[in-house]
Amino acid sequence: MPTTMRAQRLHVPTRTMTVEEVPVPRPGPGEVLIDVAYCGICHSDLGLLDGSFTDPRGPETITQGHEASGTIAALGAGVTGWAVGDRVVPAAGRPCLRCERCRRGDLVHCDDVMLMAFAYDGAWAEYTIAQAGGLTRVPDGVPLDQAALLADAVSTPFGAVVHTAAVRPGEAVGVWGVGGVGTHLVQLARLVGAVPVIAVDLDPAVRERALAVGADLALDPADPELREKITAATEGHLLDVAFDAVGLKATFEQGLAMLAPRGRVVGVGLSGQEISLGTSLAFNLSRKQALGHLGYENSDIGTLARLLAAGRLDLSRSVSAVVPLEDVQEGIRQLHERDGNPVRVLVQP
Repeated sequence: MPTTMRAQRLHVPTRTMTVEEVPVPRPGPGEVLIDVAYCGICHSDLGLLDGSFTDPRGPETITQGHEASGTIAALGAGVTGWAVGDRVVPAAGRPCLRCERCRRGDLVHCDDVMLMAFAYDGAWAEYTIAQAGGLTRVPDGVPLDQAALLADAVSTPFGAVVHTAAVRPGEAVGVWGVGGVGTHLVQLARLVGAVPVIAVDLDPAVRERALAVGADLALDPADPELREKITAATEGHLLDVAFDAVGLKATFEQGLAMLAPRGRVVGVGLSGQEISLGTSLAFNLSRKQALGHLGYENSDIGTLARLLAAGRLDLSRSVSAVVPLEDVQEGIRQLHERDGNPVRVLVQP
């Protein structure tokens, strides 16, 4: 085992990034050391870089990256059920152990989760530490690059579809914004039996990709006949569920407006913009619901890994590019500028 490793370090006060040689961390009790194979670049990583999404509990210098896969390199004291060489995905967060839910043992629903790469070091590095209790085994035959996506880029949409929205077979679903999160919302809504699944995005190339991954219809939000087209596609019913994967006022409110009575709009994308539900009269009479979504349950990663292994879920189009550790900033640029409309750019340390 080497004593030092390369890591892409962010100096939070100055927002500067450098590849540094740092000590290989040692796993403590209940922890494992992971030899990182791949780690994704997420829009929330961009939020830490520009200061819009931070965690006051985090250190001033931190290793980013929370969508990781790799193999176990060492076991900490007391770890059972795992072995060196096992292929794994670590959870992208840890329970705080302080909130009311944690105190009563409901760690899965922690109200103040400590996020990997924000509150503690992540995986834009050759090695990273993870709690053994948050690991998911990667089945044989599932590529580790696709497995890395499961820790957020796919599991967060899965949680939105299955848990928050509770989409039922036969329900009509719309997805606003078909980028990294929206692409997987489309796929997962189709997987659970939604029909039709309608993608809504400004970019024609993105709309074509949405059709390729399973959308029944792809529409331009600027189309003056958008409502009429959704009405026709749903046989006059409109949408049961609208997912806003962008997080802007315009996308959220347009999704809300396309709902049938008793429909649910689910906010998945994040921004600093304020949103409106309209008048209380109209909202209450329609009995619509507005739901916020964040994250997933760790068991969701295992479910998705099994779906991947069984061929029920195809993420082959989701790895848009792979960059080495020294070129993380190029990967960030591609994601920030939507160069090539990436679903996910991965870092390979």
